[in-house]
Amino acid sequence: MKENTAKTTNGYLLSVDRLRTYFPVKRGLLRRTVGHIKAVDDISFAIEPGKTLGLVGESGCGKTTAARTIVRLVPATSGKISFEGVDVLAAKGQQLKGLRRDISIIFQDPYGSLNPRMTIGNIVGEAIKVHKGIRGSELIDRIDMLLEKVGLGGSYRNRYPHEFSGGQRQRIGVARALALDPKLVICDEPVSALDVSIQSQILNLLKDLQGEFGLTYLFIAHDLAVVEFFCDEVAVMYLGHIVEKACAEELYRNPLHPYTRTLMSAIPQVELKRRQQRIGLVGEVPSPSNVPAGCPFHPRCSLCDERCMQESPALNEVSKGDGHFVSCWKQDEFSD
Repeated sequence: MKENTAKTTNGYLLSVDRLRTYFPVKRGLLRRTVGHIKAVDDISFAIEPGKTLGLVGESGCGKTTAARTIVRLVPATSGKISFEGVDVLAAKGQQLKGLRRDISIIFQDPYGSLNPRMTIGNIVGEAIKVHKGIRGSELIDRIDMLLEKVGLGGSYRNRYPHEFSGGQRQRIGVARALALDPKLVICDEPVSALDVSIQSQILNLLKDLQGEFGLTYLFIAHDLAVVEFFCDEVAVMYLGHIVEKACAEELYRNPLHPYTRTLMSAIPQVELKRRQQRIGLVGEVPSPSNVPAGCPFHPRCSLCDERCMQESPALNEVSKGDGHFVSCWKQDEFSD
């Protein structure tokens, strides 16, 4: 593998602008569209080369859908995705094939994401054969090198997925993601299905690989303790919207959205002086097919007033140039 030298647009490797991904709801004998599930609803963010952006939120908030839209596994409804100046959503033919090489993904499930009928060597080497045309001993050497990089080794090449533990399978998933020397790796909750001790091993492995090869990560998670350790910048999603975004240190020091503060209060703390009272939420997450008017969080917010129920707040920068964005009418009540 070689260290990546990425092109940028305005200093960013990946830029997502007002992305929407809706799924039609069809009913009746003629399967007419009667509504839409708004899985991703007007989100924007950007990632600098060599950095890690964490995308966090409850299950069902649209994190994984956003990631799959970026890699064209799910069609976008509207918006723009730019990677090294290339319009991802408009790319076709060789241009799209090039994007497939430069953007890879590590899936959440280390069991379901590996083909049980293929050997580890074939799983890791398949993309190399398709995209680079490498065969024979050169292919075997490259597979062995990738397995060594993730802490396994060439002796595992002819084994099948069922012979490995969950942590080992996720290492294989990492090796597969690195097979084509990508510039951007999307990590879709890569440690959520693993034991805590194994989580730290995989996170340290990803950190080491990022430093060695200059990788850029989009890291999707719902564990904020993991995100605090791993990410440079964090975007918080709720019901298809980004409600707060800032560098990790600033977000954890000074969360301004009521939803972010609720998530922060749920992080387990070992030190007594760092513990805080758990902030509870009332009600359930609304359906993405019937998003409430106004602020999407207002049905569960204890600070909700008439304006929150009627007007949707934009994602605005708190102070010019500080890089801390929040979408809330009540943000001043939490500001330092």
